[in-house]
Amino acid sequence: MSDAGTAPAAAEAPAMEPVASRSCCPACWLPCLLLLALLGRPGAGGAEEFRLLQPQDAVRVSAGETLTLTCSVTSLAPVGPVKWFKDSGGGQQLVYAQAGSFPRVTRAASGSDTDFTIRISDTRPADAGTYHCVKFKKGSGADEEFRSGAGTAVTVSASPSAPSVSGPSSRVEPGPSVTFTCTSGGFSPRDITVTWLKNGTKLPAPQPQVLPEHKSVSYNMSSTVGLSLTRGDVRSQLTCQIEHSTLPAPLRGSYNLRDALRVPPRLRVGDPAAPVTLNESVLFTCHAEGFYPKDASLTWLENGNETNLGKSSPLAENPDGTYTLQSSLEVKATEPRNRSMFTCRVVHDSQPPVSASQMLRISQPPPTPSKDGTSHDAENNLSNLKIYIAVAVVCAVLGVLVIAVIYLIRVQQRKGKSSPSVRLHEPKKSPSTALQDSDPNTLSYADLNFDKQQKKRSTRRFMEMSPQLEYACIQTGQPAVAEDNLTYADLDMVHLSKAPKRPAPRPEEAISEYASVQIQKK
Repeated sequence: MSDAGTAPAAAEAPAMEPVASRSCCPACWLPCLLLLALLGRPGAGGAEEFRLLQPQDAVRVSAGETLTLTCSVTSLAPVGPVKWFKDSGGGQQLVYAQAGSFPRVTRAASGSDTDFTIRISDTRPADAGTYHCVKFKKGSGADEEFRSGAGTAVTVSASPSAPSVSGPSSRVEPGPSVTFTCTSGGFSPRDITVTWLKNGTKLPAPQPQVLPEHKSVSYNMSSTVGLSLTRGDVRSQLTCQIEHSTLPAPLRGSYNLRDALRVPPRLRVGDPAAPVTLNESVLFTCHAEGFYPKDASLTWLENGNETNLGKSSPLAENPDGTYTLQSSLEVKATEPRNRSMFTCRVVHDSQPPVSASQMLRISQPPPTPSKDGTSHDAENNLSNLKIYIAVAVVCAVLGVLVIAVIYLIRVQQRKGKSSPSVRLHEPKKSPSTALQDSDPNTLSYADLNFDKQQKKRSTRRFMEMSPQLEYACIQTGQPAVAEDNLTYADLDMVHLSKAPKRPAPRPEEAISEYASVQIQKK
């Protein structure tokens, strides 16, 4: 059995040699043996025994580090190169091939026919992706893909760049809100935290904007904050602080607020406010205080015309970082300069000028004394006082006279309204009037009572009264008989004579009073 079993085998073995000998001539049998070794034993199917090993499923690396990707094959057959690719499809990129130049990629075992592990130095966020190790075999034309590894997903963790803080494009004055921006980029993964600080104190700020919004190998960040500046912010500092998973400590970017701040000067002009003596030297001082930046120029103007007489002191820095500039102007208080306006004008940081003014007032010269030792002003004042006193006395007298006249008028008016009868008084008789008393036609003292019951009397009585005029007229038409009742008459200051009938007197002016009594002679 054993012989039978071995005979055929022995018979087969010699049979192979003619085939080999027929296929390979004696001069080239060594290359034929090498080809048979590469292809494997005849009828054994060597291609099915080839394996490509890519054991890494995922690899995470930090940016800047060296990435190692492992790949190996178990056999040299089939004949063809091994290459590395990133991603697949239309975005596939060649990473490494035996032929070509790849500065950042090297083979870990450069002399090996089965180990195709590569190293990528100085990795970047753009290096993130899926890497494939691919075996090719030679064909009649271009190389054909024979086997491909399962792929290794590479993630590159990138730290954000140092934050950069920017402010407004031009300087702003205290008060309005100013926007400041903090930017950083090239980081991965996407999550990042931003904090704003002013002089170490946290400021409220919105969430940062991270772009792109979709998945990417790296991201960029932008954050803004609004801040109102003050005069005291010359030495203040604004800080943008970012935190990321790749950072061992937060990164910070700073901005000096003085780079965005403009503080206008406060101007004041000192002395002289009170009038000064004629021909006296006067010193005006201009103070431009608390301004920033320090670029400022100061000039003096007299009645709007620029003058070069001012002298400026050196620029001084204040404790809060602002500056003060001072200039003085000395002038002589001449008469033409009385009520002249002196103006201090400051141009700061190429802005419109600001100014402050002060007026020069010259006091009147002292009064010159007269020969008797008194000043002319004193004499003028004394004469003016006398005039004022005289005018006052005259006005007082006129006032008293007016009041007296008004009083008399009202008394007479009241007397005329309240008296129902007219009394006529005759003045004391003098010797010259003694003859008149003996005259039978003259009544010196009588009480004239006309009896209203005696209707036979044809005596007519007429009496007229008015607010401005008072008078009485008593007139008899027919001769009175003896029994007429004329019993009493009080005639004073008025002489009544028995004269022929006369017409009644006409009323006189408002303040006149008179009485007329006419009696016809029997």
